[in-house]
Amino acid sequence: MIFRSSLLRELATSAAATFLVLLGISITTQLVRLLGQAASGQITSTGVVALLGFTLVGYLPILLSVTLFIAVLMTLTRSYRDSEMVVWFSCGQGLTQWIRPVLTFALPLVLTVGVLSLLVSPWAVEKAEEFRRQMDSRDDVAQVTPGVFHESRRADRVYLVEEVPGKSNLVANVFVSSTQHGKLGVMVAQSGFQETTENGDRFLVLQHGRRYEGEPGSPEYKIYEFERYAMRIETADATTRAPTTKTMSTLELLQKPTPRNLGELSWRVGLPASALILCLLAIPLSFVNPRAGRSMNIVLAILVYMIYSNVLSIMQASIAQDRVDVLTGMWGVHAGMLVLLALMFYRRLSVFSFWRVFR
Repeated sequence: MIFRSSLLRELATSAAATFLVLLGISITTQLVRLLGQAASGQITSTGVVALLGFTLVGYLPILLSVTLFIAVLMTLTRSYRDSEMVVWFSCGQGLTQWIRPVLTFALPLVLTVGVLSLLVSPWAVEKAEEFRRQMDSRDDVAQVTPGVFHESRRADRVYLVEEVPGKSNLVANVFVSSTQHGKLGVMVAQSGFQETTENGDRFLVLQHGRRYEGEPGSPEYKIYEFERYAMRIETADATTRAPTTKTMSTLELLQKPTPRNLGELSWRVGLPASALILCLLAIPLSFVNPRAGRSMNIVLAILVYMIYSNVLSIMQASIAQDRVDVLTGMWGVHAGMLVLLALMFYRRLSVFSFWRVFR
């Protein structure tokens, strides 16, 4: 009882710390990427938080799988380094006795990974794609970011504005470069705002400015001064994209068993299966000889995880390209890792039996 409660408490502490670190790294990397897109006008500043949330939900199955593997590995490695394993083994707790408490801790997380991978993550990816489509359907003026040059979809206009603090619909120092009928026109205005007429048409209204118009390469330019100049804003059509395998629900993948859909299904099913196998692999991988190097097992564990994850991705691509049978690609990798798991347990048990005989 003391053995189990002590192990579960340390596993929970290690898992919480590991998950917070991994979550912080994911938030930082994704936030930098999204802020870069917002600065370039690809997404709105208000959409950064929503996309960040959807992206993190999509990454949760992988984060929890890695968290489970690292928590078990680091907890048992510490027990070896501090010679606590010798005490437990002397009390009759063999290596196989660690399987039950580790599974007690891991099974709820594995079930959570399964629910996230099969149900929640596809929904989050679909919502993120839908949110991006809504932002892509904005008009050219709505996509303008203050202080950044922005080119229209038709590549016939370039905008540059400065934001007026506290006034959402008013901008200052407007610069618009446009090409019409082979003539280049440049407009500079002190201020501007958007206006919607009764029939629904939208206009960018410039106030107190000048327009320079002429042909490129020619010294003859015309200069117009205006108090009010209205430019019609072309409304962008909502973009329609075919649903990808990542945005399809698991039920839709089962109803349409095409090679691409089966490849995506193998990845979703493989995440909880790999999480369970990895947490059991962490038990023999955590062995450390206190008198020898203390980082060799960590290097080996990282190598095993990278090979396992990459082979799963390769099998997913092979199934999607119809190069590998579904059953072979979906379960062959996990069966191979189970064989490796059995061999590693056998090796560690043989070492401990040899040590008990000759101690």
